[in-house]
Amino acid sequence: MARLHEYQGKAILAANGFKIPRGRAASSADEAVSVAKELLDQKGSEVVVKIQAWTTGRAGIGGVAFAKKPDVARGHAARMLEMKVGQFPVEAVLVEEKIAIDREFFLSFAIDDAARAPIIIFAAGGGTGIEERASSTRRIPCDVNRGPDEAAVNEATSRCGLSPALAVQLADAIKKLFSAARKVEARSLEINPLVLTKDGQFVAADCRITIDDYAVARHPELNIEVAREFDHPPTPLERVAYAVEQNDHRGTFYFAQLATVAGKDSKGLVGFHGAGGGGSMMSMDAIVNAGFTIANFTDTSGNPSASKVYRASRIILAQPDLVGYFGSGSGVASQEQYWSAYGLAKAFWELDLNIPAVIRLGGNTEDRAVEILQRMARLLGAPIEGYRKTDAPATIAARFADLVAAGKGTKWKPRAPRVPDFVHRSSAKAFPVKGGRVWIDTARWTEIRGFVETQSGGLMVDRANEPFVTLSADEFATKDSELLACSVESRMAGIEGFFLQLDVPGLDKLIGGAH
Repeated sequence: MARLHEYQGKAILAANGFKIPRGRAASSADEAVSVAKELLDQKGSEVVVKIQAWTTGRAGIGGVAFAKKPDVARGHAARMLEMKVGQFPVEAVLVEEKIAIDREFFLSFAIDDAARAPIIIFAAGGGTGIEERASSTRRIPCDVNRGPDEAAVNEATSRCGLSPALAVQLADAIKKLFSAARKVEARSLEINPLVLTKDGQFVAADCRITIDDYAVARHPELNIEVAREFDHPPTPLERVAYAVEQNDHRGTFYFAQLATVAGKDSKGLVGFHGAGGGGSMMSMDAIVNAGFTIANFTDTSGNPSASKVYRASRIILAQPDLVGYFGSGSGVASQEQYWSAYGLAKAFWELDLNIPAVIRLGGNTEDRAVEILQRMARLLGAPIEGYRKTDAPATIAARFADLVAAGKGTKWKPRAPRVPDFVHRSSAKAFPVKGGRVWIDTARWTEIRGFVETQSGGLMVDRANEPFVTLSADEFATKDSELLACSVESRMAGIEGFFLQLDVPGLDKLIGGAH
């Protein structure tokens, strides 16, 4: 589920008839001061500054503070914008007027999976600790078309000790909550607290919204960059990875950053590459138990293309300070593992890998996959070891630890991929494929044509001493994985003159520099 920040959620609530505090988000201390000056226009007025982060208990970590003067708001904002929640920076704060609260209420829309229907949870008392007051909450059933049950709403509001007029307003807020959630196809929408002010107004003082992943494409107005449930705003690498997934639906690719620095007493940051949920979780446990900090979670499963695995590996290796690359999934994956091996081998060669890589590619064609990795290892200075389904994750994690220890503190520095020299010559000819291009050195074509014809499976052949594509341009463009395999085989056989160059949009800009 994709999450929205508090200020984004409040904009949705306002558009659906809720009153919200005056204020707006700021991404710098100067912006925060500007907002504070607009709000501190009355004697005795006060503003609240809140970090915009997907976490509860913000006040307890110094993420909520009050100010009666703009300069005080500046200090709070500057401090908060230097904070990290987990290992990820706070990118914005919300500056808004402080509300004079008389009473607090809790309102939450959710999907009851067991009942296969929406539900609204209501409590006459909000704020922190609502989870421990479950006995005081009321569950209001909802019809997916008509909304919350009228009788249940009236019964809940009539027991709050409010005047008839305020009880009607509260009932209306419950109905508007359902309407707001339905309009944006929210999976959950929580207002905690919905406050009754001293002047008799119901105001949404805080909110949290998650949007169903599958609904994101239908709501471009929400400006959700990544339809994934993260505990932090999408990082630049996560945005790059999500674009890869959206542009290539052959198999699954999921990438999430978990840590940017190694934990205390850790043996170092590890780039993690899994295949299949359960097996990947077991493999992650193994590498953590071996004393390492996992930098990212990555899953390429469901029979991914070699190109997708290549791009996933490139993204993993865009993280600095890794001490090694650890790949291990279910061990019984029903996918041809040699495609994954080709993708990894290509990435490792292009980036001139100099940290250990331990890869367990259990499943179909695992022997061929291991053999590909072993052959590529001979071209690189780093140890690359392939393992099969009979090799337990704990065993290969222990082996990984030995290889890292032998590396004596070597840490990975991200770099742009290398390409063969001939690509820059005038004799190089390019043929477009999905997300890249095949380069052939026409000056050496007569030398390499037999190899290319065989390794490409007849996709490219000789025609009058010139390279010739045997498929239509559209069909050829989809054969990027087969051409990737040919490119890797060319490299491992020492054949110059054939190279597949694949783009990872936005990645080289993040890394910077050439290699």
